[in-house]
Amino acid sequence: MQIYLVGGAVRDSLLNYPSSENDWVVVGATPEQMTDQGFKPVGQDFPVFIHPKTSEEYALARTERKSGHGYKGFEFYTSTDVTLEEDLIRRDLTINAMAQDEAGNVIDPFGGQRDLGEKLLRHVSYAFTEDPLRVLRVARFAARYHHLGFTIAEETMELLKSIVDQGEMEFLVAERVWKETSRALTEQSPHIYIEVLRNCGALNVLFPEIDALFGVPQRADYHPEVDTGIHTLMALEQAVKISDSGAVRFSVLVHDVGKALTPDTVLPSHTGHETSGIPLVQAMCDRLGVPNQYRQLAMAVTEYHLHSHKAKELKPATMLKLFQSIGALRDNNRLKDFLYCCEADARGRAGFEEITYQPKKYLTDALLALQKVDISDLVADGVKGSDIGVQLKQRQIEQLTIFKSENL
Repeated sequence: MQIYLVGGAVRDSLLNYPSSENDWVVVGATPEQMTDQGFKPVGQDFPVFIHPKTSEEYALARTERKSGHGYKGFEFYTSTDVTLEEDLIRRDLTINAMAQDEAGNVIDPFGGQRDLGEKLLRHVSYAFTEDPLRVLRVARFAARYHHLGFTIAEETMELLKSIVDQGEMEFLVAERVWKETSRALTEQSPHIYIEVLRNCGALNVLFPEIDALFGVPQRADYHPEVDTGIHTLMALEQAVKISDSGAVRFSVLVHDVGKALTPDTVLPSHTGHETSGIPLVQAMCDRLGVPNQYRQLAMAVTEYHLHSHKAKELKPATMLKLFQSIGALRDNNRLKDFLYCCEADARGRAGFEEITYQPKKYLTDALLALQKVDISDLVADGVKGSDIGVQLKQRQIEQLTIFKSENL
């Protein structure tokens, strides 16, 4: 039995880049030998085991053969005669097809260290085209290492396009699409993930609502960059500077999808795009199984981002409705994340990248003023039953009216 550290941990160690997990491959062992040593089997499709002390994953060396469509369309073979090189050749990129032995020696049969030096994301073999999930993985790695200067090899980009052209993307299950996308959103350059998917044709298959934004014009006086798709990517870049929250970044990505539905006859104006965008965001979240935390923020930002931009113009009653709708009265963080998204939207425009987003302080202060209204004061004043809700709303509006008059 020989055990090797493989994949991301080896790659990131050579890059001096932070890595959060270790993956191991075991050569020359049987499942029985693994369980005899205390490893817990967890793999459904092929033998994977959890270390009894570290809880890290140890997979038996394996080969695979394409047997159907999609990510799960493979037959796996594991045996004590499967070599390390046979296991590594099935991996996606050369920089992920390296291993390290117990003495710290790097085993690199496919030029991963060379491609690290040249800052290239290059496929290992033509078998790369058999798994459509690799389109998303390569796009995610491009987003992960873009700031270090990494690019996708031309021949690998051609293979990405061929996977899409063969219709393989349609066989990906939503769970895998969302897993790769949510991870990509937390990388340093998530806009690159979207660009790569668009350049190979996958964006139109997996995220047609986003793809449809490219080529849609906006008013140049508000958006000097004009193109809605470009604005979306610029806003996503700004979101990275503001927050490391995946929910914030996802919400920024989808906030303008309604603009793709604007009739050509009224372009470049987009009156009502917030309302038309709501069912699109809802459908996308349903299709991908997006978690509620992401969904709720995305829906709020899509519907109310213009309210934030025009905060000082809002009537007290409208401002109260805004706070209620985004859940700010229950949790201050709801307003904070909402405002992060709106700030990214405002700064994601050509020439506006460094502006101070004034509505952020205004709405934050307004919420603080609103929170001075306490329902216990109503009870102390003898208000009872259904009158409590009526009086509470009245006092909240009065408080916001005072705030507005003091902050004109």
